[in-house]
Amino acid sequence: MSVASSVLIPYASYLRVYEPLAAFPEPERTHWARYARRPRTPGAQEELRRSLADLLPTPPVPVPVHESGEAFVAHLDGVVVICPWRTRLRGWLALQELDGQFPEPVLDAMLPPVVRLQVAGDYERWLSRNPDARPWIRTAVWHVPLRWFALFGDEDREYEPGVPRVPDGEGAAGPGRAPVLRYRTTMAQARRRLARALRALRESIDDGPMTEGLIEVGRWLEEFHPRALVELDFGGLVHAVTEEWLAEDRSAAQMAEGIAALRAGDGEAASDAYGRLAERWRTVRELRFAN
Repeated sequence: MSVASSVLIPYASYLRVYEPLAAFPEPERTHWARYARRPRTPGAQEELRRSLADLLPTPPVPVPVHESGEAFVAHLDGVVVICPWRTRLRGWLALQELDGQFPEPVLDAMLPPVVRLQVAGDYERWLSRNPDARPWIRTAVWHVPLRWFALFGDEDREYEPGVPRVPDGEGAAGPGRAPVLRYRTTMAQARRRLARALRALRESIDDGPMTEGLIEVGRWLEEFHPRALVELDFGGLVHAVTEEWLAEDRSAAQMAEGIAALRAGDGEAASDAYGRLAERWRTVRELRFAN
């Protein structure tokens, strides 16, 4: 099911928040204002290359020594909005999630215990000085968490087919381009949709993982400027599935269909819509264990 690519990247999806310059205190605001005026800013693959390069030394460097001064830049209604990478903070958070995901011998081979202890100590000291820190980017591997789709509508969907790479000697050589699938909406709209989804769930069924997940995402969104941009990027997952799969995907619409059915009191239709969505993403998650 893979799509050919000249770049090896993790099969991860991303939920990002881009804030207007007014949301940042000085001197950070001035830094980002100058940064946004650059003729070219790095993209997602460049961030990944830098992160992967840190894992090559022996011992590996799982978390950068210094925080990144890079960001993703976008525009919302003509206003520049910024999504800081915060690679160091995200590295710490990702390491916390590793426990229990791998057998201890495998984890020790990947990241020696002494390295993990040092990194954990660095994070504790940093967090004591920055108790309110939060990332602008959330990451999920081998899937998109279904709760993320509740923030978006089908009208927010942006899909760009890939361009195949043309090798030298076969006509005009070209680097090619991977397909892109993402959703973008305003913070106000994302919060409204999340609130409607939570209300529908609470009025129809007992609290469960979906309700808890939406509450947790809602708390995260509340940390940001009300005029921010919210983006769901399929990221490296576009390399794990076919372009036909991507072109046909309407996950946000399916989620909205299920929530609308709940609000209308049609539990059977809601269960059917959610079941189809969950099954679609189950097949993607299972690719993680394919050889």
